Amino acid sequence: MISEAAADKGDAQAALATAPHSVDLTFTTPPHNHNAIEPHATTAVWDGDRLTVHEATQSITWTRRHLAQRFGVPAEGVRVLSPYVGGGFGGKGSVWAGTLLAVLAARATGRPVRLSLTREGVYHTVGGRTGSIQRVALGADADGSLTAILHTSVSRTGRVGGHGEPITAGTRHLYAAPNIHLRQSVVQLDLLPNTFMRAPGEAIGTFALESAVDELAWELGLDPVELRLRNEPDRDPVGGQELAHRRLREAYALGAERFGWRERDPRAGSMRDGRWLVGMGVATAYHPSMRMPANVTVRLGADGTVVVRCGLQEMGMGTATVLGQMAADELGVPLASVRVEYGDSELPVGPGAGGSMQTASAAAGVQDAAAKLKRTLLGLVRRSPGSPLRGRKPDEVEARDGGLYAGAAGQPYAEILKAAGRSHVEVESKAGMLGFVARTLRERRRLVRASTGVQFCEVRVDPDTMEVRVSRWLGVFDVGTVINARTAASQLRGGIVMGIGMALSEQTLIDHRSGRIMNASLSEYHVPVHADIPRIEVLCLDEPDSTMPMGLRGVGEVSITGAAAAVANAVRHATGKRVLDLPITLDKLL
Repeated sequence: MISEAAADKGDAQAALATAPHSVDLTFTTPPHNHNAIEPHATTAVWDGDRLTVHEATQSITWTRRHLAQRFGVPAEGVRVLSPYVGGGFGGKGSVWAGTLLAVLAARATGRPVRLSLTREGVYHTVGGRTGSIQRVALGADADGSLTAILHTSVSRTGRVGGHGEPITAGTRHLYAAPNIHLRQSVVQLDLLPNTFMRAPGEAIGTFALESAVDELAWELGLDPVELRLRNEPDRDPVGGQELAHRRLREAYALGAERFGWRERDPRAGSMRDGRWLVGMGVATAYHPSMRMPANVTVRLGADGTVVVRCGLQEMGMGTATVLGQMAADELGVPLASVRVEYGDSELPVGPGAGGSMQTASAAAGVQDAAAKLKRTLLGLVRRSPGSPLRGRKPDEVEARDGGLYAGAAGQPYAEILKAAGRSHVEVESKAGMLGFVARTLRERRRLVRASTGVQFCEVRVDPDTMEVRVSRWLGVFDVGTVINARTAASQLRGGIVMGIGMALSEQTLIDHRSGRIMNASLSEYHVPVHADIPRIEVLCLDEPDSTMPMGLRGVGEVSITGAAAAVANAVRHATGKRVLDLPITLDKLL
């Protein structure tokens, strides 16, 4: 077993032992498997030493480099095409055995080879989420001020690989306390390597933490919302850094009012709808906000069309749409005149679609490329004696109405290019990795960035069968600027649905004698269906984060965090029973 000391501040064990009020709970979460609608599929074609691969991947750049290394060819000789990906959620963020076998078979036979995994094949060859054992212990004064936080975890990887998950990451940043102890331990087992799965670490870590905070509220006789607000930190609880654009108080205020939290009777089992027990639960959502370098080219044609090129991936999030919106806004042109090219390793190197960072990463590239384009156009204007923009500096002009303008004076792009004798202008934003890493390290010493939110859940529980039905949901999120309300809401709802599945049904059953997955199909691995999900209301504060490109932060993963805890806390309110082991099935309540 490998132990990783994540944080030690003060003496948490001693503070816990002397705390007037405390809870000390052990939680378990099972393994989970990926179930994207599109199974993993590869088409491989060799032409001499040049390889073309059509692949469902979340990172065409990583896939290209990996295949080049594995098959001993230059990266420039590998082309990866992935224009559309039918769902990924982390499962298509790595190169798995099926891809390598297809490429190997194509080389051995000298013919194109297509390999598509069955659903069972996905379970047996593609990693999923690790199971976990977690201890969360909290100590508090009589007024609810936390004096001690302890969060430890044990998770697993495979002997041939896998990823240790940051299970205690949210606990590091969410609550103020003078004494904090965080530790993550990883054990290697003879199982398929685990891999990224929506909010790896934070998804299951927030289940344990937010359930324990709720249980402490019961111990104190304090409203769960009030307990959280009393312990909201002014600075990062462990590192002391500034918390960039944190609006959790506003999210709780808006959500409590909208959800009708004041109508909640604080007594367990006291609320009913006919024969159904009714429970209301709440939990905090948290996921770090990150970005990676992204190269972007922007081409402006004399006919007013704009082409944005970046080797990113589209998995249904609407990334290409949002990128087009950004370019249209930055250049002051209609969205209909913008075309976005993506999903091809021949394009400028883009970020992977993971860690909720693809859009923010590409946004920086679009913003930089647009600024370069404006400077280039002003350079052309200097050679046009009659131009009203001649002599203007970049900060004196704005892009609008299909051109550049300084107040009322300006020129359409078509006029600028025609006068310069140019059919188009193309610029590139190129991000250097070394410089980017250096800047990121400096920022992390000063700032902690994260998307945050609040999950409000209402459940109904049959008192005889203990059947649990989620009947109402409200999520309020602080994700910075919302570029596209429809695609953002879709991403946030999708995460909540996965969180409900985690809470009530999803688990990978493993035969401990052989390590084989026993429920490798959607008939036996139970994901939520329409009948399991109520109308999910999603609200965003839509306040720009000034430390991020265009003020935006990631939305893909924050909404699964805290979701399982909100369900568990609502079940606790309805029944008086605290379930420590996911999923919350009938036998654990009867």
